[in-house]
Amino acid sequence: MIDREQVHKVALLARLELTPEEEEKFTTQLGSILDYIEQLNEVDVSDVLPTTRAIDVSNVTRKDELQPYPEREAILNSAPEQEGEFFKVPKIMNSND
Repeated sequence: MIDREQVHKVALLARLELTPEEEEKFTTQLGSILDYIEQLNEVDVSDVLPTTRAIDVSNVTRKDELQPYPEREAILNSAPEQEGEFFKVPKIMNSND
């Protein structure tokens, strides 16, 4: 069980300024939470695999396959500037970096 002195100490460590009413309220609430945790500790979960979600969720993604674009020249010609076979972009880093 948690008491008001522990709530006060945690509040000081967290640099929270609690009124006496808030300390009493949080003492009651934290006590209820700890009681609930104790109830959960009584449940046999030895055959339950650890999970991060209640339901199994996964992203639907396609396989990334590298394919050359057939109209490479069209892409390069649409760029504001190009240098040989590459896009030319503004310099964003200093040479001193």
